[in-house]
Amino acid sequence: MNIETEKKVGANIRSLREKRKMTQDLLATKLQIEGCDITRSAVAKIEVGQRHLYPDEVILIKKILNVTYEEIFDI
Repeated sequence: MNIETEKKVGANIRSLREKRKMTQDLLATKLQIEGCDITRSAVAKIEVGQRHLYPDEVILIKKILNVTYEEIFDI
């Protein structure tokens, strides 16, 4: 993905997370429980487009936030 796409996808994830009143720390913890090796700092970097998303992270974020792929990748 290019940087603008990564920023938009990250902003979508942040918005979806905030709508669920979930902190970055809680999202990171839930991802860790599901077997994803990620920190709150990494979640923050994803949300501002400074870190790439891995396919397994996208799948788990979709599951944890109970959203569609279209909501995550709405650009």
